[in-house]
Amino acid sequence: MLETCTFCKIVRKEASASPVYEDEKVIAFLSIQPVNIGHTLVVPKKHYENIYEISEREVMHLYKIVKKVAYAVKNAVSAEGIRIVQNNGEAAGQMIFHLHVHVIPMNKQHSFLHHRTIRDTTALEKDATRIKRFI
Repeated sequence: MLETCTFCKIVRKEASASPVYEDEKVIAFLSIQPVNIGHTLVVPKKHYENIYEISEREVMHLYKIVKKVAYAVKNAVSAEGIRIVQNNGEAAGQMIFHLHVHVIPMNKQHSFLHHRTIRDTTALEKDATRIKRFI
């Protein structure tokens, strides 16, 4: 854990939070800057800056809890849908550099940007080939 990390402080109970779930590896608590009521953050207790640092085993447990929390949030606030978001790096919108997953309840009246670019089949194949090299 890092001394100055806000989420590590929450894990150590040195900072306040409104937890909805906790086990030996993960804590989930309400966002203090929610997109919508019920917006919850699911955080591994061990400090990882991003998705690239966490082991596959630990990320499987993290997402098992994300699913559990998503179900609970959906039912608790009568959401029509749930948005799951996990940002990696400043360019992707990560603001706290401790891995975390946003569970955001959504209804049809909630709007967010839909930025779509149409790619032709040839371009998609080239994109897929580049990505496959790293898998």
